[in-house]
Amino acid sequence: MNPDTQTPSHQIATILSEALPYIQRYHGKTLVIKFGGNAMVDETLKNSFARDVVLLKAVGINPVVVHGGGPQISDLLKKIGKESKFIDGMRVTDGETMDVVEMVLGGLVNKDIVNLINRQGGKAVGLSGKDGGLIRARKLIVEKNDELLKRNEIIDYGHVGTVEKIDPSIVNLLDSGSFIPVVAPVGVGADGQTYNINADLVAGKLAITLGAEKLFLLTNTPGVNSKEGELFHELDSTQIAALIKDGTIAGGMLPKVDCALDAVAGGVGTALIIDGRINHALMLEMFTDSGVGTQIKI
Repeated sequence: MNPDTQTPSHQIATILSEALPYIQRYHGKTLVIKFGGNAMVDETLKNSFARDVVLLKAVGINPVVVHGGGPQISDLLKKIGKESKFIDGMRVTDGETMDVVEMVLGGLVNKDIVNLINRQGGKAVGLSGKDGGLIRARKLIVEKNDELLKRNEIIDYGHVGTVEKIDPSIVNLLDSGSFIPVVAPVGVGADGQTYNINADLVAGKLAITLGAEKLFLLTNTPGVNSKEGELFHELDSTQIAALIKDGTIAGGMLPKVDCALDAVAGGVGTALIIDGRINHALMLEMFTDSGVGTQIKI
């Protein structure tokens, strides 16, 4: 056989060999992964994500998964005849809607992800932010300037919260063993009230608290793109401010970028916005030089 000719088996061996330095570098480190978008609904992508997470744990890396579930919540609300109401892209959550949110996030979606990972040979454990006092929340208060009325208006989103504090004890306990935590972004306030919290926000705050090496935010885009559609491989806070000002970064990408910036400012090694529509996106970003998304740095 020509030594320069590689069979598929040789190619696999070469790829595994090239991954070794990355495996050694991240052994024992924690990764927080926000799982959402197409990756949560496409069966092929769901299974490749689960395999990636199990492989990470198998080589000594500690993945922690935080998931959303907006489309699933909207579908169930529609089935029971309740209209979804949004203000500035954020779901207004009354008491009845909160019951549905908690059932979907803490039950249906969470257990589906746990089952996916376990079917691939992992040992996933589903958590709500209410479990073990994981997420202490407070009600989200948004003040909006009304130029027409020349006054500030307080917007009430109902049972929508923000993160006040995270107690990582239960996640650390699971990470110290062979388990993979899967977290639903639901928290509880000091008064015992349950709150729906943005999953990107929870992932970022959890990454800071855990001292994570990396934060991954899976999206339905290649990452942060220019107005011409070209991917930015790296962005710092100065570049991001300029891109927000000229409208390049807008809409649903704004909270993701803010979350990533907050994470790296809070001590997370690297924050990445990556394309969840790509099979094995986590492996490509973790174990190759090219990567598949946008790295956010200070």
